[in-house]
Amino acid sequence: MSSFDIRNPDFSNAGGWPTGVKMVFGLIIILLIIGGGWYFFVADKRTELQSLERKELDLKAQFEAKQAKAVNLEPLRAQLEEMEVMLQQMLRQLPSKTEMPELIVDISQTALATGIQNELFQPGPEVPKEFYAEKPITLRMLGSYHQFGAFVSGVASLPRVVIMTMHDISLKPRDGDAIGANGQLVLEGTVKTYRYLDEEEQAAQADAAQGGAK
Repeated sequence: MSSFDIRNPDFSNAGGWPTGVKMVFGLIIILLIIGGGWYFFVADKRTELQSLERKELDLKAQFEAKQAKAVNLEPLRAQLEEMEVMLQQMLRQLPSKTEMPELIVDISQTALATGIQNELFQPGPEVPKEFYAEKPITLRMLGSYHQFGAFVSGVASLPRVVIMTMHDISLKPRDGDAIGANGQLVLEGTVKTYRYLDEEEQAAQADAAQGGAK
């Protein structure tokens, strides 16, 4: 029997190795095969499994969030309907189409009643919106602080709810007048007042919006 040198094994004569040595090398080969199989197959599947687990957690979180929204859907829907009713009630407090010309006259007369001089009071064409229409008025008024304060108070006390917003408005002393409570001021620019649209006008606006969207 030939001697076996473990530091320099003769792989061309592996069949002649001692039984114990062959068993050790066979075990090493089996371990290498198992390790390679784990690396190439099992480890890859483990990574895929971890990815699926993270996806499962994300989907679970999305489901819980949607479930919470679904639970609150009916109360939110009822609240939305209530807000829409309140909006319609508020819009109904605005002047109607037939009341608008008289309201414009009332605003102008209120200014005159407080002593303000209307050097320019020119209503422009209406601009219809979804639920309401806005009426721009270009104006130039001359008066004091007290008179302008009385004008605003007078407009607020008109029978109909009047909303006026100011756009590009300037308020400055008249040339040669001193700044003070009794000094004359020039108010000029554009104000907008609003009225509600009746059902037919709202329907026409909705049709126009749909036509423009096509």
